[in-house]
Amino acid sequence: MELLLLYVFLTIGLSFLCSILEAVLLSINTTFIKIEIKDGKNYAKKLSDLKNSIDEPLIIILTLNTIAHTVGAILVGVQAKVAYSELNLENTFFPGGISDEVLVGFVSTVMTIMILLFSEIIPKTIGAKYWNSLAKFTTIFLSSIIPIFKYTGVLWILQAFTKSIGASKKELFFKREDISTIAEIAKEEGIIEEKDSKFIKNLNSANIKLLILDTCVLQAARNWKPANLINSKISCFFNSLTP
Repeated sequence: MELLLLYVFLTIGLSFLCSILEAVLLSINTTFIKIEIKDGKNYAKKLSDLKNSIDEPLIIILTLNTIAHTVGAILVGVQAKVAYSELNLENTFFPGGISDEVLVGFVSTVMTIMILLFSEIIPKTIGAKYWNSLAKFTTIFLSSIIPIFKYTGVLWILQAFTKSIGASKKELFFKREDISTIAEIAKEEGIIEEKDSKFIKNLNSANIKLLILDTCVLQAARNWKPANLINSKISCFFNSLTP
């Protein structure tokens, strides 16, 4: 019975850890990393490297998680039969006895529910909600186990399959639409005022450069003196951006 409980604990515990690491790693954004680097956090550079080559930590996390589920389920099933025979429950609670098929089905159902709750739903919720607090732990842990997979060649073999599919083109983290959306959300949540939000959206507008160029050219043509030219360019620039 002790071995059965140990196998259950190890299986769910390792899967719990993998799910948290995955949720935290995928939740961390570029802005957070830049701020941590600017604040001089020692782990931030390693975290940036993990995000830039995110396939490596994800392969390791998914590999460990799969091993935990597969090997753990086998060990738990085998040990459940041993524990059942040692306790001799067929003469106590089940006069007719329990077949191996029923026992395996019962244990598998219980393990499935436990894995779903304690190694998927709960840890991923924790990782997605408290990712900023768990970022340092995630970075240190992954940075310490990645070399093991690299030097043993396991990571190289698994990466060969992903590279055979073809590397995807890296996309920009921010787009113009994202900046305008963030400004709108910040206004709704009271972080910035409405005029500031409009200023940012106007600055981000696709036509703002043309507007400033046309306005400043006309202004400069009317104010050809050097001193007036500088003042007119400065004033027309800010006037064009002001909502």
